[in-house]
Amino acid sequence: MRFARPNTGAHLAERKCNKLMKRLTFIPAILIMLVSAYELAANFAKYKTYQWADLPDGAFSDQLIDQAIKRAVDEQLDQKGLVRVEKHADLQIGYQAVIIQDKTIAFMGTESLRWGWADGFMQGETSNISVGMLWIDLYDPARKHLVWRGDASKAIDLRKTPKKNYKKLRKAMENVFRNYPPPPIQG
Repeated sequence: MRFARPNTGAHLAERKCNKLMKRLTFIPAILIMLVSAYELAANFAKYKTYQWADLPDGAFSDQLIDQAIKRAVDEQLDQKGLVRVEKHADLQIGYQAVIIQDKTIAFMGTESLRWGWADGFMQGETSNISVGMLWIDLYDPARKHLVWRGDASKAIDLRKTPKKNYKKLRKAMENVFRNYPPPPIQG
């Protein structure tokens, strides 16, 4: 005597998931997230100059990475018409960066249905990836307020050449500063 598996909602969802997983042999582990926020009352038209500020525990401990981050941000702010100065700037800029280790899972498997029974296998493999996260803050020193924040998160490969990593960093900074300065509030 055979017992057929009932076609419950959970069973159907499991079958759909298994079918999807069998089609995917590898799931890329690239995470890109870009967010920016700003103070609504800030008048971004008045900001013409900026200077780098030292944030406590802000700069990355690796001098080469610190220089690359600052250079990529400087390029973007230059394109936005802001001029870097050493003192008495309209804006102060700082950043915080971290690299964390994360895991990704790639699934492989097969499934077949025979006489109402599901048959097959599912196999998963984990691997480690490095994820770089970067927060960039713009402060109005006259008002002592944070007026804009942008951040990015991306899977990175520290084994690649510095040139390739810098190219990825530049692209991420282009996306972070895409909506800077924000449009003036109408009203």
